[in-house]
Amino acid sequence: MTEPDAPRATPRIAFLGPSGTFGEEALQTLTDLEPFEAVPMRTMPDALLAVHNDEVDLAFVAIENSIEGTVNVTLDTLIFDTDLHIQREAVLGIRLCLMAPKGVKLKDVKRVVSFPVASAQCRNFISQRLSGAEIVASNSTADAARQVSRTSSKNTAAIGTHLAAEIYGLDVLEEEIADHDGNQTRFVLVAKQGIPAPSGHDKTSLVVFQSSDKPGNLHSILGQFAARNLNLTKLESRPTKQGLGDYCFAVDLDGHIDSEVVADCLRDLHVQAGNVKFLGSYPAAGRQGPRRRRDAVAAWRAADTWITALRSQVAPNPRKNRRLKVVK
Repeated sequence: MTEPDAPRATPRIAFLGPSGTFGEEALQTLTDLEPFEAVPMRTMPDALLAVHNDEVDLAFVAIENSIEGTVNVTLDTLIFDTDLHIQREAVLGIRLCLMAPKGVKLKDVKRVVSFPVASAQCRNFISQRLSGAEIVASNSTADAARQVSRTSSKNTAAIGTHLAAEIYGLDVLEEEIADHDGNQTRFVLVAKQGIPAPSGHDKTSLVVFQSSDKPGNLHSILGQFAARNLNLTKLESRPTKQGLGDYCFAVDLDGHIDSEVVADCLRDLHVQAGNVKFLGSYPAAGRQGPRRRRDAVAAWRAADTWITALRSQVAPNPRKNRRLKVVK
């Protein structure tokens, strides 16, 4: 039997490249993982498959945007193409800008290159300020900036990050061009195996496949969460790729699989549906996370002190040390 490879001293983390993407910017916030080697990938599925194939230790990919919703290529790769576990999540505020080679003015732009999720976040700006411009898809916002930096065209611009504009020598023509304030993207760090310990403020992600298409299926699934007072933070259907009308349900809920309530819910779902894919239990992101985790630890300690005090008052059992009488 072949011995498994020893863990790398410096973990390799795949992300959507090239240099200058929001993914790279968000990855740099995970300072507790340093030092690590950031490995740029052409697409987010490529990053996840690199973990699946043991080419890297971890992948860091976008899974949800506050304007455009789920990043489907990420979710579908996690559901159908890999067997990976989410280790944590991170949320990054997204600031999109329009950039172009030196000398190009806003009125000159007839072609806009960007990652489809990013350009979709700027529909109003494009229709109002760049009416009629051709929209060209790229593999990432940084790839768009790199493409535009290499073109000789005087009417092409890219949508991306300030960092990408600096890296690829482009001028920023317009700032903050997203259609809505508060634009945020949620990223997840994914590994081949392992479930982080409960932190006190956790999230569990899973996928429930329908055993059969019948009335009340979704209601019966949701009933398992409602019966246990488990809060769902996300619920959406995704086609199973098996045929029209065949859908599975991707679910995020508050709680950790280490909790008996969550575990009991997943147990019953598995019995009911027959096919539940676990995507991970991990610390939830957000500004309230650290406070909730501190409060959870403090609450547990207070409860433990209370229980210990109560148990100390239990009278000794007089029969505990009495020898059993043997009947002959």
